[in-house]
Amino acid sequence: MSAPPPAPPTLSPSSPAQVFRKTLLAMAAVALALISWRLLDLLLLLFASALAAIMFHGLAVVLQRWLRLPFGAALAVAVLVPLIAVLIIFGLFGNLMVGQFMALAAQWPAALAAIKAWLAGTQTGREIIAGLDGYAPEVGTVMRFAQSMLANLGSGLSGLAVVLVGGIYLAAQPELYVEGMINLAERAGLSRTRQTLAAIHTALMAWLKGQAVGMAFVAIGTAIGLSLVGLPSAIAIGLVAGLCEFVPYLGVILVSVPAVVIGFGMGVQTGILTIVALVVVQQLQGNVVTPMAQGKFADLPPALTIFSLIGAAVLMGALGAVLAVPLTVVGVVLLKASLPPKPGVA
Repeated sequence: MSAPPPAPPTLSPSSPAQVFRKTLLAMAAVALALISWRLLDLLLLLFASALAAIMFHGLAVVLQRWLRLPFGAALAVAVLVPLIAVLIIFGLFGNLMVGQFMALAAQWPAALAAIKAWLAGTQTGREIIAGLDGYAPEVGTVMRFAQSMLANLGSGLSGLAVVLVGGIYLAAQPELYVEGMINLAERAGLSRTRQTLAAIHTALMAWLKGQAVGMAFVAIGTAIGLSLVGLPSAIAIGLVAGLCEFVPYLGVILVSVPAVVIGFGMGVQTGILTIVALVVVQQLQGNVVTPMAQGKFADLPPALTIFSLIGAAVLMGALGAVLAVPLTVVGVVLLKASLPPKPGVA
């Protein structure tokens, strides 16, 4: 018998070739991280477009099942119906909202003067007024802030247009982009990509459903509560609160300052009742509506939501804060997918 062929030489973990290969991999990982950080805004817009695509595609599937339409027609309806509904709402209530916001702005000086007079009646209040006077912004600072806000508004509108167009294209041909991602991932040696993407889609759809319930409750609850108190601009304040609630806890926080100022401008009792109404809405939303919606649609701990908002705002700015929670949802799914299965679980 002939001797078996010699085994091919193997490289030791410390061989120059292995060290060179590991160095290249580390450099590639660092380069990819740097490129991703430089393109952070683009990546966030891409994620926002994917989120919009999930909403459009999900609504289109429902319409296709209910109305038995071709998918293209169902997608067109899914995109046009919300846009037309927004136009109708703003057409019907636009003048009312503008009038309410103008009344809100007109009452600010008198309300602030009433609060200042109320505080001046006590020693503690006078100390508070004296302390706040030192922090009053200068006119130049206010003008620069206004210019910055206008620039950010223009940039936000441009980003919104990109998100809508990108979302429509992604929703029209989701298989094309999903299969491309799967092929790239499988060539890179990443397994279970299809299952992970399916889990991400399911989790984001569940979060969107729960968030829609919370936004509707905050908008309706805030408008009703402030109307019962007798506060003007209740509809406008409720609408702003509901829209801002897309970022959890932001809606009630943003409307609290103007609503409380107007309330105390109308009287101490009205101001206190305004605070009570806002607190009741926030408590019901946080302790009743959100847990019920999460129990049915999604499962994201409140503490994780709060810290993800803070972290995303610090690291990625305003757009990161807006997308913080859905990004956290994706991160939780990826973390679960990376963990080994429990013993005895298939």
